[in-house]
Amino acid sequence: MKTISVFNNKGGVGKTTLTYHLAHALEHLKKKVLIIDLDPQCNISTLSVPQEWLMNVWKKEDKYISDFKASRENASEQEFEELNKNVRSIHYLLTPTQEGTAEIGVLPPPVALAKNLHLIPGRLTMHLYEDKISSRWSDVYQGDPLAIRTITRIRKLAEEYAAAYDYDYVIMDTSPSLGALNKVIISTTDGFIIPCAPDMFSLYGIRNLGSALGLWQKQFATIFHLLSEEKRKNFPENFVKLLGFTIYNAKKYAGNPPWELAKAHYNYALQIPNEIMKCVPANVLDSVPAASLSKPIGGTSIMHTHNTLTGMSQKYHVPMWRVPSEPELNDDSNTVLANRKVYEGTLEKYTEFARDLLTRIQALG
Repeated sequence: MKTISVFNNKGGVGKTTLTYHLAHALEHLKKKVLIIDLDPQCNISTLSVPQEWLMNVWKKEDKYISDFKASRENASEQEFEELNKNVRSIHYLLTPTQEGTAEIGVLPPPVALAKNLHLIPGRLTMHLYEDKISSRWSDVYQGDPLAIRTITRIRKLAEEYAAAYDYDYVIMDTSPSLGALNKVIISTTDGFIIPCAPDMFSLYGIRNLGSALGLWQKQFATIFHLLSEEKRKNFPENFVKLLGFTIYNAKKYAGNPPWELAKAHYNYALQIPNEIMKCVPANVLDSVPAASLSKPIGGTSIMHTHNTLTGMSQKYHVPMWRVPSEPELNDDSNTVLANRKVYEGTLEKYTEFARDLLTRIQALG
């Protein structure tokens, strides 16, 4: 199993749409995939499932988020067992670690988005776990067991679910923040992807990320140096590696090869590979060949805007290529079916992107 995070220190680059469709494309390629929604805004959860369903999941675990230990003690064994037979949010799974109490002891089932694609939904309260990461961070250097557990629990949950469900990949969806939560998520995944808009803000986001990665790497190196060999086993063997970047949701202009971007977008897009090579620490770049890192993952396959197709995908909670097959399109029927080939053609594009990504993941070893 490999863990992958998708991140840019800039919102609005289509990160969630990309993550969602990448996961479905990997599933189409016969891979078994789990998405964990670690973005406190829960965008990939609301894209994947109806909001009413998600609100019901949250409602049933509210009291446990407020006080897990007391709620568990006040519930009967049957009530607690019944609660954990159903889908639970990632924050619910992390709350025992947040409180420093005993773990649940079981893995509540993820929600199935497709035959071999599952989701652990997010929760708006994830900032509470981030607060604990921040407050316990300094104790990690002393080898404090609860602090180490707090830092490594997200990775550990990914490993536990992968062992139980035989996942090939666990994809972590993140917020655009460079705070404590994303420091832990990104630093303890095997590889990460940077989705970029072809604009000045993405260039600055890459610079900010490069600086943060340099600092995080030094912090983790110090931790590894201070910890005993036994406690070091809680962490992955290697610091995270960059799998590559993609330009996403850009305006197409066929007369401007090789990436067919509008001139204003093209000028910024050309700077992205150089910015990555200049700003991201060298040993984060050393798994995937430089020639591959200098090119967008999948070339131009998913580079250009999908216009209104993404809105329909979100409305029906399916990837774009499945929208025309939805049984109840109602008022959208004429518009969608008139563009059926366009919708269904997105599958080939995301499959091409996913195949290139798989080649890069192999370089991780």
